[in-house]
Amino acid sequence: MQMSDQKEIAADPATVYAALLNPEVLKSCVPGAQEVSGSPEEGFEAKVTQKVGPVKATFTGKVTLSDLIENQKLTISGEGKGGAAGFAKGSAVVTLTPSGTGTVLAYDVDAKVGGKLAQLGSRIIDGFAKKMADQFFTNLQETLGGGAEETVPRDGADEGAAETGEKKSWLKKITGGA
Repeated sequence: MQMSDQKEIAADPATVYAALLNPEVLKSCVPGAQEVSGSPEEGFEAKVTQKVGPVKATFTGKVTLSDLIENQKLTISGEGKGGAAGFAKGSAVVTLTPSGTGTVLAYDVDAKVGGKLAQLGSRIIDGFAKKMADQFFTNLQETLGGGAEETVPRDGADEGAAETGEKKSWLKKITGGA
């Protein structure tokens, strides 16, 4: 499966780049993420639970970063195994370009699935992958403090308010309180 798209993020490229390298941010942005640990230098380990059509599984996997050009570009490669549900592996080239309102984040993904997941067919898999990517970038936009009107609402208004406060504290850490 191949997929390309671009999203406007209301933050400068340095902030977006730092967010993509932070395991706390990745955990809050990846739909279904239960755990994300590691570092950009050694790679990340993740545990993600998702339901694709009739198949629900918890995937454990490793993600590595390469071709890092600070505030401009990186390549994300990963592989996850979901037991009987199958596996997923692939890579994404992510490019950050400054824009008048923040950063244009463009990505090109090449991924493969196997096992029960592959039996679902490309239409279901492609639709699910697009939905996951859209949700990730919606969550990233929320985490970086902008675009709340354009985001998909989360369950419970009070819960969302608590998450916003937590996310802004992370943003202050990486930007020095600006």
